[in-house]
Amino acid sequence: MVLTVTFGLSGLRSALSLLDALLQPVPLAEQRVALNAPAAQADLVDLAGQLVRVLQLVGWGALGAYLLIRAGFALRAVGLDATRPGRDALGSAGLAALIGIPGLGLYLTAQAFGFSLTVAPSTLDDTWWRLPVLVASAAANSWAEEVVMVAYLLTQLRRLGWSENRSLLVQAVVRGSYHLYQGPGAFVGNLVMGLVFGRVWQRTNRLWALIGAHALIDVVAFAGYALLRPVAPWLP
Repeated sequence: MVLTVTFGLSGLRSALSLLDALLQPVPLAEQRVALNAPAAQADLVDLAGQLVRVLQLVGWGALGAYLLIRAGFALRAVGLDATRPGRDALGSAGLAALIGIPGLGLYLTAQAFGFSLTVAPSTLDDTWWRLPVLVASAAANSWAEEVVMVAYLLTQLRRLGWSENRSLLVQAVVRGSYHLYQGPGAFVGNLVMGLVFGRVWQRTNRLWALIGAHALIDVVAFAGYALLRPVAPWLP
């Protein structure tokens, strides 16, 4: 039920979006998709729409955390505590570099070979609220994905008696599925990210490190693109 109302349903929509793109006469690499697009034409209405998206993601993560508590798990049991902020921060930076740099290379390779749409991290207008919203979007994405896909899903599958490897694979496939709208290359990249993040959590039980790493990757992608695009016209 949780996956149905959150990322599982997003995966189905994403698969349909990819199917529609594949049926177009234009090659995938010549099609464009925006990760953060305007929600309305009026400036303040657009801002409200962006904040609603952020709120939805925060709610998804909160739902996963709440259901873990209802099932008898303290949040510290899944690594959502403040006992090791320094080590979590270092872990976040290391994981961000481990995933982010090869991930960029994978995207460029997939796009060059026609296995990815051209991805624009942001097409928001240059307004006073653009950068704060992009940072908030990155934080909300990381919170929702890591709480639901790692802490909640892997914990529940473990309770059902699934092996660690089987649970890890299911989590990674679902994570890859809701990125299919960007193309098969994005599916592979996020599947690998799911395998790495899931295994790190299974061995360390530290969720904040994953949330921090994911947020760093998205902040660099979203805000970095928005800042560089005006001075780097070769960016998509």
